[in-house]
Amino acid sequence: MGLRALASHQRAAAAVAAALLALAALLLPGLALAQQFPALTGRVVDAANVIPADEEARLTQKLEALETQSQRQLVVVTLPDLQGYDIADYGYQLGRHWAIGDKERNDGALFIIAPNERRVRIEVGYGLEPVLTDGLSSLIIQQQVVPRFKAGDMAGGIEAGTDAIVAQLTLPEDQARKVAAEVQPRQDQVEDVLASTLFWLLMMFIFFVLPMLRRMRGGRRYHDSGLGSVILWSVLDGISRGGSSGGGGGGSSWGGGGGFSGGGGSFGGGGSSGSW
Repeated sequence: MGLRALASHQRAAAAVAAALLALAALLLPGLALAQQFPALTGRVVDAANVIPADEEARLTQKLEALETQSQRQLVVVTLPDLQGYDIADYGYQLGRHWAIGDKERNDGALFIIAPNERRVRIEVGYGLEPVLTDGLSSLIIQQQVVPRFKAGDMAGGIEAGTDAIVAQLTLPEDQARKVAAEVQPRQDQVEDVLASTLFWLLMMFIFFVLPMLRRMRGGRRYHDSGLGSVILWSVLDGISRGGSSGGGGGGSSWGGGGGFSGGGGSFGGGGSSGSW
């Protein structure tokens, strides 16, 4: 399986997880949880308290230089926990909440590390997806970040990942696209096969598993109230978001500490995740 297919697999799986969570929230309201996001206090948000002060200062300087040179925003964020969410869904929502990147160009990105859950993700605003593709994001994670994390070098992995992202985002557009194209897989059909498999698994869940759950709860059958149609469209929307780079939220920018804020950028679920 190529890097792009692997990244698409992760992205589709995240969309499926988000859709199933939405279904559970509809049928079992007690399970619904609201995501809580850390405050945007600067270009480095070390909510997990794992980045040494000297490295945080270096990272901040590099991210400031990136924005000065390219007008693109990259935020490095560590999280103490993901609150039960998949990192891809959490990262997508965090990018929308912070509105990183320019409102017109949607050129923001997040480098997310959840050390306690051993998960890492590069979340890409959809305006950057042609140059910071899913495949390239996966390559950066697997080659620059994960080996250092496995060796216990958290600070080194964060800095190496940041350096690789910054290097790609400061290249001229044509050169950046060429670099991204060089890591694309030769087996594009894998993504279609995976999407089809996930679709049918979801249909089985909706039309077989959910009715059984409702009967066990003693409630009405979900299609009696038309809920089946709502669920179906929710799932299809989740699959669509997971398999494409379009869409995304955005919103107005809002300030953080030190005068830094997002610029209203949108995110469509692009990027890649990894673990160690």
